[in-house]
Formats: sequence, structure tokens, C-alpha cells
Amino acid sequence: MRTSIAILFLAMSLALLPADAQAQNKFMDSLKGAIDKGVPGTGAGGGSGTAAALSNSDIAAGLRDALKVGFERVVQTVGKTDGYNADPDIHIPLPPSLQNVQSTLRRVGLSKMADDLELKLNRAAEAAAPKTKQIIWDAITKLTLDDARAIYDGPDDAATQYFKKTSSDDLKGVIRPVVDQALNEVGAIASYDQLIARYKTVPFVPDVKANLSDHTVDLALKGLFHYLAKEEAEIRNNPVKRTTEILTKVFGQK
Repeated sequence: MRTSIAILFLAMSLALLPADAQAQNKFMDSLKGAIDKGVPGTGAGGGSGTAAALSNSDIAAGLRDALKVGFERVVQTVGKTDGYNADPDIHIPLPPSLQNVQSTLRRVGLSKMADDLELKLNRAAEAAAPKTKQIIWDAITKLTLDDARAIYDGPDDAATQYFKKTSSDDLKGVIRPVVDQALNEVGAIASYDQLIARYKTVPFVPDVKANLSDHTVDLALKGLFHYLAKEEAEIRNNPVKRTTEILTKVFGQK
């Protein structure tokens, strides 16, 4: 129906076409723009693109599925031995103050204790990662339809940035006990006490303090979000990563 109206409008407009050639060109350009805006499927204003045809509930379902699939892959990547420790992108170094300790002890041939503590921080993050999955999934489930639409229309890491902004504090509060327990289980706290005691035997060194829990929680989350952003971008852009029907339906039409 709209197409017929556009054709009628075009015929009427041709009858009014100016005689001057330059004026004709300007007139036709304006006419084309008007038709593109008004006729579905002919331009940006048509509103009949496949993405526009998706309902917000479809988009929300697709995003939830994408984030669950993506985070499952993230956990499998980082939540294993050397998932953090051997990955230069997310490896957790010692806190800055203890890096000075590490350097001091290295100069006197005693850096092994500091190196061992650094390894244990990464082991704690690796142990904690799988236990964060349900927390993330609960946050994903709470996405509103409006949130989902904004994320869908956003950049490749829009969902990851959304969770960073809205959930980081809550995630830290839940993850911290897991990390604290893991740090104790892998002996990081005992190693820290031994390291500081040994460091203090070196003459004229300044006092140092470090919160291993805060440091490990912050960088463990940073590593999780780093890979979640990568997975999100892959699902948006790589058809091979769309492993469910709803993912294909939603992201195959972007």
C-alpha cells in the first residue's frame, strides 16, 4: 500500500518537474530522499530491517543466552591450572608494594619466596573463577527488556561494560570470601607472612603493606571481564560462535 502511494507521489511529482536541468537534479535528489524515508525497505527510515523486526523479548533471550554461553567459555579458559598464571593478558602480578620487596629480595638471591607468592595469587584466582558462574548468571537473568535492547544496539562489549558498571561491587562482595578461602587453601597468606619476615632481615628497607585479597579480587574480576568482552564480540560477529538457535536468530540478523 505504501509503495503504491509512493509511486503515485512520484508520478505527480514528475508532472511538476522544473524545466531547468540543475533544478531538476536537485528536485530528484530531494524526491529520492523523501521516498527512502517513507517507503519500507528502501532506506534507513523504512523500519523493516530484520533487526527492527526482532522483539525486545527475542533480543533479551538472545543476549541472556549469549552471555551464559560466553561466560561458560570464559570460566573454562581461566578457571583451570595456569588459566591466569600462564596468560600474559590476565596474569596477576604481586601488588606494587610487594614488587619492590620482590626486587629487593632478588638482589640478595632470595626472590623465590616472592615468586612463589605471586604464583599462589594466580592459583587463588583460578580456583575462584568457576565459583563466580552462578553469580554472573543471576545478574544476566535480571536484565530488563530495555537494558537488553540498549545492549543489543550498543558496541561489541556493551554487555560487558553494563555488568562492570552495575554489578562489580556486588560481585566483589560475593567473590571476596571465595578468594579469601582460596588464598588460605593455597598457602598465600602464610607465604606473605614469611616473605615479609624475610624481607625485614634486609638492612634499611622500608616497611610495606599489601592487601592480597583486594588485589586478587580486583584483578581476578578484570581477567573475567577481559575474556567476557572477547566472547561477546565473537558471538556478535562470528557465526561459528552462535551455538544455539536463539543466538543464530538474534545475532545472525545484525
